[in-house]
Amino acid sequence: MKSFANLLISLVIAVWVIAIAIISVQNATPISLRFLGFQSIQIPFGLILAFCVAVGVLTVAILQPLWGLGESKSRFDDEAEFFVDDEDF
Repeated sequence: MKSFANLLISLVIAVWVIAIAIISVQNATPISLRFLGFQSIQIPFGLILAFCVAVGVLTVAILQPLWGLGESKSRFDDEAEFFVDDEDF
């Protein structure tokens, strides 16, 4: 089951990378970003998109251990405490 999850994650990442590549090639015109009165230099849209994706992936990779998302809990641990053998009493 774990190999299926890894395959599914790899497939989703591959689709996103292909989508970003297609969007980047089709939108090669330079743009500038404005935020709180500041304006960036003109750079291609694909470069901005790739930078934003990279920042998002790195942020999730850094925050994942802090949130405890990487820990795998067994579903059977709670059930083992719930079901008690009646003969022991």
